[in-house]
Amino acid sequence: MSLERKSKTSAPRYTADGPPASGTETDSLSELPTLMAQMLRYQTAIDNISQGVCFFDGEYRLVLSNDRYAELYRLDPELLQPGMTLWEIIDLRFQSGMCPMDTAEEYHVFCTSPEVADRSHVRNVELRDGRIIRICHQPMADGGWVATHEEITDKVANAALANERLSLQHLIDTVPDYLWVKDLECRFVVANKALAADCGRTPAEMIGLSDADFHSPDLAKSFRERELAILATEIPMIDREESILDTTGACKWFASTKMPLRDENNVVFGLIGIARDITERKRSEMLSKGQAKVLEMIATAAPLQDILTELIHLVEGQLTGIIGSVLLLDADGLHLRHGAAPSLHPAYIEAINGVRVGPNVGSCGTAVYRRESVIVADTQTDPLWADYRDLASTFGYRACWSEPIISHTGPVLGTFAMYSETIRRPTDSERALVEVATRIAGIAIERKLAEERIQYIATHDVLTNLPNRTVLSDRVSQALDRAASRDESVSVMFIDLDRFKLVNDSLGHEAGDELLQIVAARMQQHVQTSDSVVRIGGDEFVILLPDRPKETNTIATTCQRIIDAISAPIHVGGHELRVTCSIGIANYPADGTDTRTLLANADAAMYQAKAIGRDNFQFYSSDLNAKAHQKLMLHEQLRNALTRSELILEYQPQIDLRTGEIFAAEALLRWNHPAMGRISPAEFIPLAEETGLIVPIGDWVITEACRQNKAWQDAGLSPISVCVNVSARQFWDKNLVALVRHALKTSKLAANFLELELTESLIMQDIGQAINTMSELQSLGVQLSIDDFGTGYSSLSALKNFPVTRLKIDKSFINDLASNESDRTVASAIILLGQKLNLRVIAEGVETKEQMQFLHDNNCDEMQGYLFSKPVSAAEFQKLAHRRLEFPARRDVEGADADSN
Repeated sequence: MSLERKSKTSAPRYTADGPPASGTETDSLSELPTLMAQMLRYQTAIDNISQGVCFFDGEYRLVLSNDRYAELYRLDPELLQPGMTLWEIIDLRFQSGMCPMDTAEEYHVFCTSPEVADRSHVRNVELRDGRIIRICHQPMADGGWVATHEEITDKVANAALANERLSLQHLIDTVPDYLWVKDLECRFVVANKALAADCGRTPAEMIGLSDADFHSPDLAKSFRERELAILATEIPMIDREESILDTTGACKWFASTKMPLRDENNVVFGLIGIARDITERKRSEMLSKGQAKVLEMIATAAPLQDILTELIHLVEGQLTGIIGSVLLLDADGLHLRHGAAPSLHPAYIEAINGVRVGPNVGSCGTAVYRRESVIVADTQTDPLWADYRDLASTFGYRACWSEPIISHTGPVLGTFAMYSETIRRPTDSERALVEVATRIAGIAIERKLAEERIQYIATHDVLTNLPNRTVLSDRVSQALDRAASRDESVSVMFIDLDRFKLVNDSLGHEAGDELLQIVAARMQQHVQTSDSVVRIGGDEFVILLPDRPKETNTIATTCQRIIDAISAPIHVGGHELRVTCSIGIANYPADGTDTRTLLANADAAMYQAKAIGRDNFQFYSSDLNAKAHQKLMLHEQLRNALTRSELILEYQPQIDLRTGEIFAAEALLRWNHPAMGRISPAEFIPLAEETGLIVPIGDWVITEACRQNKAWQDAGLSPISVCVNVSARQFWDKNLVALVRHALKTSKLAANFLELELTESLIMQDIGQAINTMSELQSLGVQLSIDDFGTGYSSLSALKNFPVTRLKIDKSFINDLASNESDRTVASAIILLGQKLNLRVIAEGVETKEQMQFLHDNNCDEMQGYLFSKPVSAAEFQKLAHRRLEFPARRDVEGADADSN
């Protein structure tokens, strides 16, 4: 309101104390210039104030106001004149719609109420147009007042928004899950405290950043691509599992949900996400799956190092900043060898490999020595690490906790160690996890040792620890292959002790066993490391000499050295003995180009050495071809034996060791030669195998055995099984299954009364194909068994997959059951193994009551042998059908009760 405008209006007749008196008009006029000057100063001052200002006297009349006051209430400043009453101004405001109440009277009553008019106060008034005016009211001594009016609509809105934002941030910060909002470029707009803390920031510091500021390039790229796809397709992502590494390096798993954000026009302007920490659940799932995988690897006989590596990875995946290692205790019990340590530095592994166990040998050596956990929180200060402090420092290993791996039978097997690059002790949960891992490692190691032991027993002679006949053929075959490619020579020596039977008869089997052990050790001492000394049975040995140059011949020197070593005095059971031997030698390629021929010729030469007086060695020569000619003649006669009905079957009963009854018969092939009489199966069956005649002969045996069994049933005998041996050549013949099916059909014998016996070495030639053929036979209903068990080299992992119902313990383990502890151990182990695999176990070659008693006491299921009956004709067997074996009551043996359960 300008002074010029005000001069056009009648000047107010007021004094400082109130309205001017009528008698003082002349004085007032004289004071007018002064008052006008003062008014000008006031007006100039208030016009420069951004707020609206009004000054009312005690009669509620306007004394002074500025233009801003009128503008705030949408009034023309010309309308507001000094002297106007408050009521007049309220009416103007009401007419312009700028009154905060429904009627002018209500607002007038409010403004003149003592609570409002007589007190200093600040109040906010919201006008009809939504604006908010802040009024600061200050009463005066004469009853008037001065007031400022300011629009604070934006301030209130901004304050509300700020408060809303503060409240929203506080709200989302209370959420334990990750919560965030991102813009269209995947930059953070909002982030809660949980997310910011794991990123090493405050929520305010997160604004404007992206995943690339916290995560690896690959992980950040995958997050961005996924989120851009959500923004582009507007398809939300619900509960997707994602993982990150937090600021401590720990892996965290989240179930993430991400959804596009839309504005009031339904346009996507960003993305909101929430992620719930599922690390513990994920670790629990991974632990369960990992344990199952490790146990499966153990059950399927995976390599031990693979099992231990998988186990260590499992533990490392559950813990943060931990490196695992397994050391295995040597057979000498004094040194620790590397087992598995996939994350340990290779140079460190090499440095500690072979460390000796002791009371102050780091964590692992000490743990084995003490047989207890050893926790070292700081390798640089702990005295146990005094000798290895520098080594640990070089690779940054500051803490090491070691748990001994102890077998369930007591011996220490190794250690499970955990390394940390920080100084600390393990938590209770870490120790609990390591204890579980240690037990699993123990199971794996024990299983491996047991398999190795079984494998060793299957491929080695228990008495002398030499390789057995099973290994011999493989080693000779490999040696011949190498010699052929290198143009070298191979020699085979057959060795037989002279008159060894006299030692057993005069001094007993224990003395004979000790003598064999000494002889075996002497032979090993006088051959090269590349040579092989093999015991093939009894007092017979074979020495394989591979990789020999053709132009040199040192075999005679080697033979004489062996003869001299064996014939040196031997002290056994208080007696001094001198033992001689006979040796036959055959050389590749002069004396044979295949394994069978070479071994046969060496054997023939050995018999020649026996024939000319023993205690000497003989090389194979053409003079021995007479035997080969005899073999050829026998082959021709065997070819015609089947068509001339010279081959017959005899049957040996098989007895149930629980009931004493005959439950089966083994069909055994015999050859009645019209001129030579009965020819031993040991002589003609290998010949049939070698020439391939075993296939048609074997087909006849299966057909005849089925026919005879059905004839017994038709004659009234209780149904029993007939067992037929299947040769290697016959088994691998593609027509075997069809032949069996035809034999059953033509004889009308039910398939479950036919059992085919297969040898270990046969089915191990090609396990996959063997299982296929066996499964086809089983599908016919035919029973299958493994013959000569213990002499082959099948592994447990393979054996459990064979569809067989019986194991037959080889006669070689039965012969000396009464006197040979090793044979008793093997026999009882086979019985226990068979029962664990739900297989019946039968022992063949049972000839004495002592043998039967042992088998009976050790829960063997079945037996056959001369003790009950030798093989007999079909007619004689029919007479035996009702005979029953009588045997004494079972005696208690250690473990018998447990095994029977």
